Amino acid sequence: MATVPERQPLAATRQRVRDELRERILTGRLKPGDRLVERELAEGLGVSRVPVREAIRSLEAEGFVVVQSPRRVVVRQLARVDVEELFDVREALESLAAGLAAARAGKPELRRLERLLSDAARATARGESARIAVLNSRFHDEIVAIAGNGLLTSLLQPLEGRLRWLTSQNEHWTDLLDEHHRLVDAIASGDGARAREYAAEHVRVNREVTLRALFGEDADGERPAG
Repeated sequence: MATVPERQPLAATRQRVRDELRERILTGRLKPGDRLVERELAEGLGVSRVPVREAIRSLEAEGFVVVQSPRRVVVRQLARVDVEELFDVREALESLAAGLAAARAGKPELRRLERLLSDAARATARGESARIAVLNSRFHDEIVAIAGNGLLTSLLQPLEGRLRWLTSQNEHWTDLLDEHHRLVDAIASGDGARAREYAAEHVRVNREVTLRALFGEDADGERPAG
């Protein structure tokens, strides 16, 4: 198990502890309802309880954990309404990012997106789910970077972890890769309206896949027949 040197400044230690706990949640090592015990986490990570406590506060602000009492903190169980709201926001912001990216993307930017797709294709062929989730996040982050809108970036930053968790629920990897190729084609066309519409459609497809994975329901709240 990785340890965090106690000699590091508190802010750096807190960040590393936060990142480790977030990663455990994102990868399912810590599941919804699991309890986070400061003492046990501090011992396991080789740190004092102070950076663990601060990391938990950060994760609470990000929506990953719930403080039920001063002595009880658990991984948050997202309700259907939580997931729906996240997708509503994701659709609006990622559509905007794609439209802006279509207006700004040149050959260097498109090459970066294509390299990410090539990496994702290799990970998909190998069935590397964790790698696919990371590359998926990088792909969407790159589109936001190409969009070049600082306010948009700041709005998405607090949602990054939860959005990554959502995208990790989609295991239709080949379909996901095909959708990303079409999104890059739309951005490369320079047609902002086309890129926005395709980005929105991409999010809607993922909404349905995620709702089925998490709740056995489609986007209308109905359980699939069969």
